[in-house]
Amino acid sequence: MIQGLNHITLSCSDLRQSIDFYQDFLGMKLEHQWDKGAYFSAGELWFCLIEKPHYQAPQQGYTHIAFSILQKDFTHWKDKLKKAEVQEWQENKSEGDSIYFLDPDGHQLELHVGNLQSRLQHAIQKND
Repeated sequence: MIQGLNHITLSCSDLRQSIDFYQDFLGMKLEHQWDKGAYFSAGELWFCLIEKPHYQAPQQGYTHIAFSILQKDFTHWKDKLKKAEVQEWQENKSEGDSIYFLDPDGHQLELHVGNLQSRLQHAIQKND
């Protein structure tokens, strides 16, 4: 049986630019860096970047990574992303406040207020 999420690894075209985005902009903790990669932590999440020159992320569908934020921080993040002119890829249409945006390589990301229980409660009420 799967125990949980172990880690996420994303390819990136420019490691320095991606480190700046994930560490300095999003606030992940840089744990270790080497010439072609970096490890970060965000709460219990282990997050890795691997540099692959000329990498281009697919920008289609709904596949994305969602990170948790607190309700009290939602406006701050919305304003910060807008001020930095980070591209949004979708408007929120689901339960809970969310911001959908792209990283420097076009990976589809989300900042979400809520958890599995709030999502399930919404889904159950919607079906009634």
